[in-house]
Amino acid sequence: MTCCTSGWSQVVVERSKEKVVISGVPYYLHQVKKGETPYSISRAYGITTNDLARENPGIAEGIKEGQSLRIPVRLVSSAPPAAPTVPAWQGKRDEIKYIYHVLQPGETIYSLSKRYSVSEADIVQSNPGIDIHKLSTGAELAIPRNTPLSTVQNPVQNQVQKPFQNQVQQVERAYYHKVQNGETMASIARHYGISVRELRRGNRDTRFPQVGDSLRIPGMRVIIKKSPEKSETDSLEIPETGEEIYLGRLTERTPVNDLTGTLNVAVLLPFYLYENSVRNEIDSSKFLKGKRIYTETSRSNDWIYPGSLGFLEMYEGILLAADTLRSLGLDINMYVYDIKEDTIEVTNLIRSGRLDRMDLIIGPVHSRNLSIVAGYARTLGIPVVSPVQLLNNSVLIDNPTLFVANSSLVVAQNAIARKIGDYYKDNIILIHTDTLNNDIFTMPFKYKILYELMSRNPLGDLKFHELVFRNKSAAGFDPESTLSHLLSDSAANIVVIASEDAPVMSEAVQEVYNLSRKYEITAFGYPEMRLLKNIDPKFLFDLGLMIYSPYWIDYSRPEVKQFCSDFLTKFHTQPSEMSYAWEGYDVAYYFLSGLAIHGRGFIEHPEIHNPDLLYTEFDFRRSSASDGFENQKLFLIRYTNNCELELIEDRAGFSSE
Repeated sequence: MTCCTSGWSQVVVERSKEKVVISGVPYYLHQVKKGETPYSISRAYGITTNDLARENPGIAEGIKEGQSLRIPVRLVSSAPPAAPTVPAWQGKRDEIKYIYHVLQPGETIYSLSKRYSVSEADIVQSNPGIDIHKLSTGAELAIPRNTPLSTVQNPVQNQVQKPFQNQVQQVERAYYHKVQNGETMASIARHYGISVRELRRGNRDTRFPQVGDSLRIPGMRVIIKKSPEKSETDSLEIPETGEEIYLGRLTERTPVNDLTGTLNVAVLLPFYLYENSVRNEIDSSKFLKGKRIYTETSRSNDWIYPGSLGFLEMYEGILLAADTLRSLGLDINMYVYDIKEDTIEVTNLIRSGRLDRMDLIIGPVHSRNLSIVAGYARTLGIPVVSPVQLLNNSVLIDNPTLFVANSSLVVAQNAIARKIGDYYKDNIILIHTDTLNNDIFTMPFKYKILYELMSRNPLGDLKFHELVFRNKSAAGFDPESTLSHLLSDSAANIVVIASEDAPVMSEAVQEVYNLSRKYEITAFGYPEMRLLKNIDPKFLFDLGLMIYSPYWIDYSRPEVKQFCSDFLTKFHTQPSEMSYAWEGYDVAYYFLSGLAIHGRGFIEHPEIHNPDLLYTEFDFRRSSASDGFENQKLFLIRYTNNCELELIEDRAGFSSE
């Protein structure tokens, strides 16, 4: 059998001689050449791929020819570059005993062990001669098969060799997943650590899975254990990769009292200390004889840099949570750092070792820095909490100690789609701005809605329409394609405004509101619509708009009243409903009390902790044991015609259990 060596033939990487000094730190500037990989570059300089990624965030997604990478001079080995390693099995492939897997971006030995149901040690032992911890995308690994092909092809032959007639026999078969409500091809593939393409290839007859369908999971097997005396219908199927990653959400509240122990927590937020230290500004608002006058003026004592305000309030909430837990007996040491968007600050903080002994890290808020901190904390088992919403949740992949407290848009889309399924008999209209059908959020959202509608009414006629939003003043506006031509006067109309763009949201709401006087309309919007400021709130209330929101504050609760009172006493102001102070309190209270009560087990299974919080609830889920957690809890909020917000009890705000 011919051996393919393309995975191991690497170009020779030459070290750069160009040096620069950035913030006092000397770096080599390496320009990527064709065929070079992060692995080959790191080997050429005698550093690890983690060191390279730490200095160059984003290379995990791939590098491009001509891209400049910075490499700290102090880390570079003086020894000559090591020659590329070659696996000992090269030229001696054994397709019966091994599966030969080409490494894809983002894959690790851990994820491969889960995917192929073998131990990490077995993979390492099957690939002698290579550094298993320094692998490049495209490298080929030998993965030992659970059961050799000869055994699978003729299971009866193995069974007759059993020495005892009544001994339990084992037969290997393909593993099938039964589709649950709310699941999609993407979510199922993510759960099993495979690509959607692989899942579709193994299920060519299924394009849109329905609830109850069985999908074959490529690369997975189950062992059928049965006694020869029993029929096959009595056999017991045991998945080989059935690791429990979710124990079930608690319904009762976790009491938080009589705490003991000491916890170290690091807070990494953008406070903009330097910007606040600049107490003078240039006033250029005045003119003299047509020329602008520049005058230096002093800022007032109570002036705060605008970018700091939200995160200062978050920190104030964290402080109040710490005070509450200290009063219950918990000793908390808090370390606070001003971490903005620049990756150098967070990289230097990690190198200093000041985070090594933390029990919890809150922040940072910028995705690039969060990725760096999460990767570092993963090696030490430190939980990291992202307290703000991220553009997407890709940073969760292979970061099992990362928690995203404010869920991404995808979670809201899932909840809306499940809710829309309840209206399968009505006229559904999806308003969006994806004119080219290539938006990463809009098209998957549309298919989720269609899936829910078809699963509720598989044989009926669906009344589903799309409306691509165009401003009325824009060129090419076609009045025949407006919302009024899609609404029904004989059935209820469900309108979903799928946009987070403020002008689109405001104009779409006004259009729906105007038509609601003539048609029966129920309208849904994204969570971002609660922050909409460029529209009269009267439209939202009169329309009865419904939104899945990550928070809901009941000001009549004693805990909320106490928080407001403590906040006023300590900081001489009251937090608004949109203040980050609520988020800061709930995050700190939840995670610190969880660690104090449950210990390290809380990090693996946060669902075992369900304390009373102020403005949110946490229902953390993850796709696999190697990924991080994202909060799945949302509250269904309705604007009422008496100008109040109403909380609607609804199961769609939770992920399917």
